[in-house]
Amino acid sequence: MTKHFILSGFISLTTLSTAINHQSFAQVSPEQIAQIKNVTGSTISEDGKYVAYTLSVPLDPKKENGFSQSQLYLLNTLTNTTIPFFTGSSVSQVSIRPKKGTITFLSKGVNDKTNSLYEISINGGEAKKIFTHTSNISTYNWNADGSSIAFISAEKGKQPKTSLTYSPRFFEEDYNDQNAYIVNIDAGVSSMQQLNINGAAYLIKWSPDGSKIAVSVAPTSSVDDSYMAQKIKVVSTNTRNIIAEVDNEGKLGQITWSPDSKYIALVGAYDLNDPTDGSLLIVPATGGKPTVIDGGYKGKMEQINWVANNSIHFLSSEGTSNTIGTIQPNGNNRQYLYKTDVANITSFSINKNGQIAYTANTPEHPSELFTLDNSKRGGMAQRRTKSNEWLEGLKLGKQEVITYKARDGKYTIQGMLIYPLDYVAGTRVPLITVVHGGPESHYSNGWLTAYSMPGQMGAAKGYAVFYPNYRGSTGRGTEFTYSSQADLAGKEFDDIVDGVDYLIEKGIADKNRVGVTGGSYGGYASAWMSTYYSDRFAASVMFVGISNNISKFGTSDIPTEMRLVHERGNIWDNWEQQLKISPIYYADRAQTPILIMHGAEDPRVHPAQSMELYRHLKVRKPELPVRLIYYPGEGHGNARSGSRYDYNLRMMQWFDVYLKSGNAKAKMPGLDLPE
Repeated sequence: MTKHFILSGFISLTTLSTAINHQSFAQVSPEQIAQIKNVTGSTISEDGKYVAYTLSVPLDPKKENGFSQSQLYLLNTLTNTTIPFFTGSSVSQVSIRPKKGTITFLSKGVNDKTNSLYEISINGGEAKKIFTHTSNISTYNWNADGSSIAFISAEKGKQPKTSLTYSPRFFEEDYNDQNAYIVNIDAGVSSMQQLNINGAAYLIKWSPDGSKIAVSVAPTSSVDDSYMAQKIKVVSTNTRNIIAEVDNEGKLGQITWSPDSKYIALVGAYDLNDPTDGSLLIVPATGGKPTVIDGGYKGKMEQINWVANNSIHFLSSEGTSNTIGTIQPNGNNRQYLYKTDVANITSFSINKNGQIAYTANTPEHPSELFTLDNSKRGGMAQRRTKSNEWLEGLKLGKQEVITYKARDGKYTIQGMLIYPLDYVAGTRVPLITVVHGGPESHYSNGWLTAYSMPGQMGAAKGYAVFYPNYRGSTGRGTEFTYSSQADLAGKEFDDIVDGVDYLIEKGIADKNRVGVTGGSYGGYASAWMSTYYSDRFAASVMFVGISNNISKFGTSDIPTEMRLVHERGNIWDNWEQQLKISPIYYADRAQTPILIMHGAEDPRVHPAQSMELYRHLKVRKPELPVRLIYYPGEGHGNARSGSRYDYNLRMMQWFDVYLKSGNAKAKMPGLDLPE
């Protein structure tokens, strides 16, 4: 990558630019985190000469509170040079058009009312709009000869008739329609035909022989149905009618066809109670119940690609590691092409020659583009981009995988630990514990610093930062993932405290200066640690977290998912137990200064969850430092540059005031944004 193209993509933060020019710092700071660029996806050409990839570029938070822009770049693998291909507006759904070799993508230009399908030659030039629809296209897929696409569009549902000057909102009755269509691109809109399916469409894939389309359909476009009720339908491209139905259960992440069009592979749930879409299943194109071919696998399928009839390529997580490999459709002959313990691979693409491009982050850098020499097993991976040159030469804290025994002896728990810069063995330091959400998620041994994760920012300030993969985490098979169900805040959160104790026993963590933070389910853990386990934690930062499991059920957009994969039962069967697994129940124990932050428009964990904990603590513990911050326009996590930067600064400030000192009586920070 040339220096010219790297610098051309930089976001300007005045103070950061000055610091870079004068080399005035050597540590990771919130200002730098605010402008991290990440490679988010890649598509390799059929001849392997080019890789089209997307680069997420954040806005300057000191100038604009907006979403990151996804820009299109092209790598020439032969010359190892990359050029910006489309950077005027955000792109998504990048694809190589079959038979033509051009690059297509979705984007909404300045004059576009909706996003449109654009095409650009691999040799460059101006991107041309080749199709637009009356509503936004959420996803599209080319047929094998590159003449037509199948696509899904979210469209306005039926609106109530009224003679008044306003219209009320009908809660959970005003969903958008998710309709599926096919259209010949050369013939244009006049050739567009809607598939005859009832419900909301989500995933769509054209069979290689062109005769069929697999589409996943849920009864409605509610979030709950999209999580738990998608079913695969096989539609004839001639009649547009359903010709086969697949009896898949639970969550669904991906569908793809065998090259001979006889089978469908899906990455989905092991069964209805599986909280993840992490198993590999196969079903004939004639429909029926899919067969799990990787049952008992102590990992999680992340992505698949079916290139040859007898071999499926996959990306999977195994604990804190990642693998790219192959497996036969009958589940036999699993082989690893590439396995890494020091990277988090997030996606991959492969051509018919077996050449692979993938995106990955490591403990040393955020997500970048790599290619893999697949000519032999265990081929060499080559890093192709350097999107954050300011990282070069900066000091980073050492990061390592740690393991420890849970107190009940049933599991060995994995996690990552980032040491403070220049850590001296035997020195006890303040510890920030970062708890992932879900709980059906996990941390891999990659880049662990972001606006809501202290990581290397904490290391630069003298903190150790701990990322536990407590029971219920993914990447270790279904049994481990199921192990936290029907035991909310029980052994799963004990596992986190056991990890803290392990680090205290190792002489790393200062037991009087242990902090905790996390979002969503990690926010639940942060509230739990500052109430139930408050004697163990000196400071807490809770983000979009749960404080009352009874009211959470009544205000969330995923009640069915909660019942089937978390509670494994009905909350009304034992109201008292639901209170006893709620942080507000233990507010009288609270002695931990807590900063509570929440998106004001969060549909998943209602903002009232934060208000409930805040109110209980303010009334029952009036001397305790507690602050509640709402972020207008944000949902379940902050998505805009300004609100992310604000969150980051206030999180680190809270830990600096209460965790470094271990003094719960320290004066609460002012309202002004910290410098």
